[in-house]
Formats: sequence, structure tokens, C-alpha cells
Amino acid sequence: MSHRVSIADLRSFVIEALSTVGLDAKNAATAADALVSTDGMGVHTHGTKLLAGYLKKLQGGGYRAQATPKVEREGAGWAVVDGDSGLGQVGADFAVRLAMKKARAVGTGFVGLRNTGHIGAAGYYAGVAARERILLMVTGNDVPSVAAPGSKGPVLGSNPLAYGVPTPSGDPILLDIATAAVAGGKVYAAQQRGEPIPPNWLIGPDGQPTTDGSLYPAEACLAPMAGHKGYGLGLWCEILSGVLPGGTITWQMGSWIFDPPSRPSWHNASFIAIDVDAMTSTAEFNERMARLIDEIHAAPTTAGVERVLLPGEREWNQLREANQAGILLPADVVEKLREAASLTGVSAAWLA
Repeated sequence: MSHRVSIADLRSFVIEALSTVGLDAKNAATAADALVSTDGMGVHTHGTKLLAGYLKKLQGGGYRAQATPKVEREGAGWAVVDGDSGLGQVGADFAVRLAMKKARAVGTGFVGLRNTGHIGAAGYYAGVAARERILLMVTGNDVPSVAAPGSKGPVLGSNPLAYGVPTPSGDPILLDIATAAVAGGKVYAAQQRGEPIPPNWLIGPDGQPTTDGSLYPAEACLAPMAGHKGYGLGLWCEILSGVLPGGTITWQMGSWIFDPPSRPSWHNASFIAIDVDAMTSTAEFNERMARLIDEIHAAPTTAGVERVLLPGEREWNQLREANQAGILLPADVVEKLREAASLTGVSAAWLA
């Protein structure tokens, strides 16, 4: 059964739960802000539903509660950060702040983050940077679950690609996509509901599309988004996130969901920051962005569609509604939060 909860109450629950496994107040708040904001935007696959899994990793030692991200090597416009096998949200926040600092100093900044935990929603960080007038692209890599054109099995992870762009209105343009045709969680959900699997979601053990959702993940893998185009973008994410910073790639990585809690997942990410105001005047950039946005909004629409939306518009509107009326958490998220409560002994009246 779904539950409605205020952002403040959900945030407090997450902070308290993370504190029980040794995170300090600052890092617990950093992780909570990322998870709760993602739920507020309606992206429940990457919000507080992940908390129970993170707690198991922290309790088991695969993720280090006292981890301290540190710069391994750097130049004026770049750096490589070791996440110390801590929570991905903690490592990503450190890396984003560093990329923004370098961009403000020299115009652009690249930061590779290696040896970290699962970072959650890549778009969260792009949105944070864009609100500070930094254009940010985020990539990540993961253990393989996605086929390449012609392969009989997984070759790359469902590697995320996100970007955030400042706008005159304040709400950034925000894109956050996986390079797989569909998230693995949607396959599980369709199976649980007894719904058929579309033919473009999965690749079977013979290398051909399959509609048999029961084969995933043991015998089937996800199809790449848009065929060879998604494969190419997924490979780009692998190079920026893993190869360039010297992190793990493909099968060297662990699974934060399926591996024992004592095993790190060795995730990696990259953050490319561009200081908009260093390259053009604020007024000029805002005028150009306003013209582009107005043109897109004014595009003719099909029946029943009020206007063409920009990436992120729907999510920012949902976050505003959530700030006023609370977040309506789906039943599967509520169940995972109850698991988190059981793991930590943290109670919440709204979970009853």
C-alpha cells in the first residue's frame, strides 16, 4: 500500500537509519538529500528504495561508513578521486564540488571518481550543479547487464548518462538516462504483475530478442537503448568513468545488489563541469537559452498535448508538489523502507 510522507520526515528517517551504521551527520545528510530529492521528483527506482541495500553493504563492510574521499592526482582542470569504498552519494558529492571548483578556476573541470559505492540517480548531481550555473555531465559504469549488437550476453552495464543545464527560469534542463533499453527493475515489475515483456527489452541466450521475462537476469540480458547508438553511448560512459580514471571496468566490478554485503562494488563515475559564465556573459547565455526554450515550447503538438516539455520539467514540477503535499511513496518503496527500519531499529509512525 502506498504512503504519503513529508520530505522532512522521510529525510529524518534516512539520516537516522544511516547514523546507526556509523555515518557522521554530514555524510548521512548528503546521502539523504540525494535519495529523498529523487523520490520527490518521482524517480522512485533511485530514491529511498535503495536505502536497505546500502545499509546491508554498510553493515557488512562492503561500503565503509567512515570512508573519506581523497584526491589521488590532479591538474588545474582535472582530478582523480578515490571514493574509499564509501557510499556513492558521499563520493559523488565530493567529486562534483571539486569539478565545480576547477571549472570556476579555469573554465572547465573533469573529475573521475573511482572505487566508490553505487551513486544512485546521476541526474541529481547534474541538477545541483546547474542551479549554481555550472553545466554538468555525469557518467557512470556498472557490472555488465546489457548486450551489444550481435552479442549473446551482457557486455556493458546499464551505464547512466546525465546532464544539467542552467536556465533563466531557475529550473535546469535535466536529462538522466540509462544506456539500456529499459531498467532491469521494470523487467522484474512486469514479471510480478504478470505483464508481457515488450520484444525490445531483452536479449535471450541465443542473442535474439525474447519476450520471456523469467529468463532475466540468469539467462537473458537487457537490450541496449536504440541499438548501436545506445551501445556506443554506454561504451563512452565506460571509458570516461572507468578507463580514464583508472577504475574497474565491466566484469572487474561487483554487484552492490547481488554480491555478499562484505564485498565492495568498486563503482566509478565521471563529472565534466563547464562554468557557463566563464565562456559567455550571463545575459547572453540567458537570452539564448530563453529563445531556445520558447521555441521548443511553441512547437506544434499532437492532440491532447498542451506543449512540448524540456527534459526535467515534469520532475521539477513534481518536486514542488512534494514540498507542499509530501511524497506519495509506491508500495514497493514502502516495503523497502520497512526493511530498512528492521535492519536498523529506527521507527517511523508514517511507516506503520
